[in-house]
Amino acid sequence: MKARITITLKPGVLDPQGKAIEGALHALGFGAVDGVRQGKYIEVEVTESDPDKARAEIERMCEQLLANTIIENYAYELEAA
Repeated sequence: MKARITITLKPGVLDPQGKAIEGALHALGFGAVDGVRQGKYIEVEVTESDPDKARAEIERMCEQLLANTIIENYAYELEAA
């Protein structure tokens, strides 16, 4: 199974990379851009064929390593290979 994981900063957490991207976009003439937030996208292949067990593995991966759950949220989609 393949998991597509999106990790984003929680609302209210400062995002200096997002601000830098926003500034660069303004410098390039994209003046209508506002509130840029930056995150991470990760794809993981899991050999588990049971969707419930695969979800549990992905949850553990996110909680233990992939996301800093103090300042980040995560979401994922799971699809059969």
